[in-house]
Formats: sequence, structure tokens, C-alpha cells
Amino acid sequence: QVQLVESGGGLVQPGGSLRLSCTASGSLSELNVMGWYRRAPGKERELVAHIVRGGSATYADSVKGRFTISRDNGKNTVFLQMNSLKPEDTAVYYCWALHSRGSHYWGQGTQVTVSS
Repeated sequence: QVQLVESGGGLVQPGGSLRLSCTASGSLSELNVMGWYRRAPGKERELVAHIVRGGSATYADSVKGRFTISRDNGKNTVFLQMNSLKPEDTAVYYCWALHSRGSHYWGQGTQVTVSS
């Protein structure tokens, strides 16, 4: 029942910033956890960050201090502010959500390319 719609990806130079957003629709039930995964070419998918309804966030070591995740519970929306971007951050970024009933949902992905 839950659909995730992502936006905000694009091309940016090293050191630049992007802000990703993801809005969930289709259910009024709680999304207990929302977050972002990414997959770079030839590499495994990895967790970037996730955040619970109360606001506690977790980050991958590779993005700590550069990325900030936040959410608007009223709109079931999660954001990822990405600063000081590096070429190593180039990947497809996927929104993810955990429903209160235990189901996992994924967005279609948005491309982030960091290149000079």
C-alpha cells in the first residue's frame, strides 16, 4: 500500500551539495523507520542513513559529518542533506521505509553523480 517517491538527485562537483527528498503515500499507518541506501556500480548496496519517528538517526561511517537525515512525520517525508560531496558518493540512492506492520518499501532510486 505504501509508495515512495524520490527527488533531488543530479550532477554536482566535488565539494558541492544536494538535498534528496522522499515522500510516502498510500497508507496512514506509521512508518517507523525511513532512510536511504545507495548502490555504486560494481559495489554492494549499503545503508547511508536511517531515522526513526522520534528523530534518532544513524549514519554510515563514510558519510558522518557530511550528510544529515531528517523527517517530517506528518507528511511521511524523509530528507537527506548531502554536503561536501565526494566522487565516492556517486551512486543510485534509494529511499527505504519500514512499516509498523513489518513490511519494507523501496523507492525507484535517484542518481547522484559527483564529478568535476
